[in-house]
Amino acid sequence: MSDNIDLIIKNGSCYIEGKLKKTDIGISGSKIKKIGKIELNSSRVYDATDKLILPGIIDTQVHFREPGSTDAEDLESGSRAAVLGGVTSLFEMPNTNPPTATLEEFEKKLRAAKDRMHSNYAFYFGATPNNTNQLAHLKNVQGCCGVKLFAGSSTGNLLVDKEADIEKVISSSDRIVSIHSEDEDIIKLRKKFIKKGDVHSHPEWRNVECAMSSTRRVVKIAERYNKRIHVLHVTTKEEVDFLAMHKKNVTFETTPQHLTLYAPDCYDKLGTYAQMNPPLRSKEHYDRLWLAIKNNIVDVLGSDHAPHLKANKEKEYPNSPSGMPGVQTIFPVMIDHVNNGKLTLNQLINLLCENPCRIFGIKNKGFITEGFDADITIVDMNKEVVLKDEMIVSKCGWTPFNNYKVKGFPVGTIVNGNLVMSEGKILIKSKGKPLKF
Repeated sequence: MSDNIDLIIKNGSCYIEGKLKKTDIGISGSKIKKIGKIELNSSRVYDATDKLILPGIIDTQVHFREPGSTDAEDLESGSRAAVLGGVTSLFEMPNTNPPTATLEEFEKKLRAAKDRMHSNYAFYFGATPNNTNQLAHLKNVQGCCGVKLFAGSSTGNLLVDKEADIEKVISSSDRIVSIHSEDEDIIKLRKKFIKKGDVHSHPEWRNVECAMSSTRRVVKIAERYNKRIHVLHVTTKEEVDFLAMHKKNVTFETTPQHLTLYAPDCYDKLGTYAQMNPPLRSKEHYDRLWLAIKNNIVDVLGSDHAPHLKANKEKEYPNSPSGMPGVQTIFPVMIDHVNNGKLTLNQLINLLCENPCRIFGIKNKGFITEGFDADITIVDMNKEVVLKDEMIVSKCGWTPFNNYKVKGFPVGTIVNGNLVMSEGKILIKSKGKPLKF
């Protein structure tokens, strides 16, 4: 086989069909051409001795703030953080300024991403009370991963909080509807629980019932219309127990933050840097989320990467914005949990590679298979790193995991057959393409 193989990965343990196998991988162009012993003289050989070769990591929830707040992040800087963290593909959110809620704005975002993003990408189309007529025609829109519905207010001004409008969105969409599930009426009603200057009151304000009330409502609507919905960043044990019984139409995700940090400790240590929506909650919720991970009830992990500048995060609560960066740390934090025995490698690959492809219909990603796209994350399971603010290339320049020690770290990221990151350095620029569905 003299063949036009452009890159050979040798001596690694490759994650193939749920098992680690010592084999070679030959990449031609953007595709995996051969899996097996490759006796070729290629000028480009990646020696992966003592490394794991995994399907490319997919982060299904990031906010890159472009257009509107590009002082905190943009498509280029956010995707650079992604590939440094081993992420090869991502879904970006529509709560920008202006919001990505018309076909014109969606096309603008695709144009803005072209030749600027280091990772592969898809964008959510933002639901509003007035654009449901467009939601029925998104199936063939290039680079669209689905519809995003904010049932409760968060960063930006995309909000669909009336039940009749939520029903219109879910029933009209021909794509999966992913939902920020908090009840806006309860958010407004409970503002009296906000204690000025005390971020510990954040989970009191946006309490369990705030999340649970909304989640009950959206599941009921999805079941009534036999539509598929995906509930984002689930945080409460009540929602986990409820959603476990309603899996026919509903999938859901949680975040590494909610699996690593919990109240009150996170607020004691991080102050307003720990503020996000829905909030970080007490250990009983953290424990139930972990039980759901172990029992394969959680479908997906997303970082909910939502950067804000330090100057804004340090404002007095509640004037401080909610959200924290995470696209660069989602994989290191979770691979550390694998090393600690909190979940298996198979479970992590399900959550970050296979399930996103299955649920959202991403083509040719998520598996190391001949003929599939050569999106690969290479990890050194023994590499120990102390995460630091200074390592974060997101424009916000901080992480809630500052001084957090992880074991297991991405040392190579291959996007569309190109080695874009090796040993913490970006080697080439802008090889990302829109995902296909």
